[in-house]
Amino acid sequence: MTVRINVGCGQKPTAGWKNFDNSPSVWLARIPLLPGLLRLARLLDGPQAEFIEFAKENRIQYADATRPFAFASASVDVVYSSHMIEHLDRHDVDKFIAETYRLLRPGGVIRLAVPDIRRHVASYEEHDDADKFMEATHLSVPRPRTVAQRLRLYSVGFRHHQWMYDGKSLSALLARHGFVDAMAVPAGVTRITSPEPLDLHERQGDSVYVEATKPEHPALKSDPIPG
Repeated sequence: MTVRINVGCGQKPTAGWKNFDNSPSVWLARIPLLPGLLRLARLLDGPQAEFIEFAKENRIQYADATRPFAFASASVDVVYSSHMIEHLDRHDVDKFIAETYRLLRPGGVIRLAVPDIRRHVASYEEHDDADKFMEATHLSVPRPRTVAQRLRLYSVGFRHHQWMYDGKSLSALLARHGFVDAMAVPAGVTRITSPEPLDLHERQGDSVYVEATKPEHPALKSDPIPG
């Protein structure tokens, strides 16, 4: 059976795939009655409640991308993630990429879409506006100043970017973890067999897409110890 997973799917799960996200709303969707009670207590706003229902209807599963997934080694055909890894620090990104290598079958494909720092630099050079450049990179987050802001930070965590990539640096990251043929590809182009209904143009305006393959005869690596 073909197994394809979308990590960090948010509100764009891929039909027919296994979709994962670390949103607290996805976690709450697993607990009967609790979302309704929180809504009655006015601890959930409308959009949060709607996403909880969306997660239920679309069978989005909760997962932490920095921890092992509940799949056997070499049991997944494709891993896709869009605009997720830039929210991880470099140590956690290494953990995620190492885990995807473990999950994928030999010949399996990883496809990553991330904000392209090269585009931001080009925009800065064109407009000569440092403030606009920094805002666009989301590399900083305002310090919470109100009780509501502090509660939101506690409940959902930091959502700013921890690191930025271009096609070259992201390809090098995948190569360091043992992947081969890592390269940036144009929107709409993929080596994934029969990719539909995956959106190969997701967030095309500010993204770079990088794909790589697990070698057919990978070097032996031990499975991570769940913890």
